This record gives sequence, structure tokens and C-alpha cells, in this order.
Amino acid sequence: MVDLEQIHGILKERLRESRYVHSLGVQKTAVELAKRYHAPVEKASIAGLVHDCAKGYNKAELLNYAAQFGIILDNVTRKQEELLHAVVGAELAKREFQIEDEEILNAIRFHTTGRANMTLLDKIIYLADYIEPNRKFQGVEALRQQALSDLDKATFMAVNQTIAYIIFQNKLIHHDTISARNSLLMDLEGLRQE
Repeated sequence: MVDLEQIHGILKERLRESRYVHSLGVQKTAVELAKRYHAPVEKASIAGLVHDCAKGYNKAELLNYAAQFGIILDNVTRKQEELLHAVVGAELAKREFQIEDEEILNAIRFHTTGRANMTLLDKIIYLADYIEPNRKFQGVEALRQQALSDLDKATFMAVNQTIAYIIFQNKLIHHDTISARNSLLMDLEGLRQE
């Protein structure tokens, strides 16, 4: 893997200043959550820092990278730039930063949509992206408080808020987001069949 200081330098150059500051906030929050929930701190730090590494590209560039990398895009991802950066970002992290750890790459890949059966690291990065200190929106403080006591419930709350926002914006909801919500709810209510 490329040295973390080099990654910082590349991201600082590539991303808008506000996006770079956001990435630092996600990294810090991910490390705090990893310590609290006994997840690998180094993996959380790397995934948190790198999660938006493709955010500086426009839709045409992201689609070009997806084609170049052989990423098969579903129709929802293809139409929404907000989702494209995550799948392209995971591949860029692998190619540009030589990150080989699939758990880190998946946390980057699914940080915007979530997915069914999210791993501990998936939840940490999804939530850290949502509640990092620079985020300001109604309900963020309640989510931050919930994140201190119940990661699953906080992630579920964040997914619910995301779905409500997407509906309000009249945009497409990715099937992975619906699957993430249903999976989290089944876990929270003890409905999962083994």
C-alpha cells in the first residue's frame, strides 16, 4: 500500500478543500468508532480517508473510469453521480493506492448505498461519512449520540434518513440501500433466520 502521507498529499491536491476536510473528518470519526466497537483501527482510518477519492471527478470522467476498469454498472448507479464515485473510488483505491484489503475496498464501495449484511467496517464507514464533525443537518446530533451506544441502530437511523432524503429529492433509491435497511431492521428486531 502507498504510504498514508502520500495518500494525504494526493487527496489534498485532487479534492476540493471542503471535500478533503470532510475526508479527514470521516477518518477521525471512523477511528473513534473502530476503537469503540473493537474494529481494526488501521483499516477504519484508511477507508475513512480514502472513501471519497473519486469525488473530484465529474460524471463523464466517472463513467469513463468505470468502463476502463470493467465495472458493470446497474441503471441506478449509472444515472446518479452520487453513487458512481463510490464504486469507481474502490477501484481507484486498489489501483492508485495499492490497497488490496477487500474489507477496506468494500467499505469504500458501499459507503453511499450500504448493503445487506454490512460488515462492522462497512457500518463504521457508512456512519462516519454521515456524522463526521463537519456535517450539519437536522438530526445529526441524535445520530452522533446513538452512534456512541448502538452502531446498528445508528446505522439503521442513517439509512432511514438517507431514504427519506432521496424520496424528498425525487431520486432513484438503490436496491443495496433497501437491502441494507431491511437487513439492519431484521437484525435489530431479531427476525433473521439462521
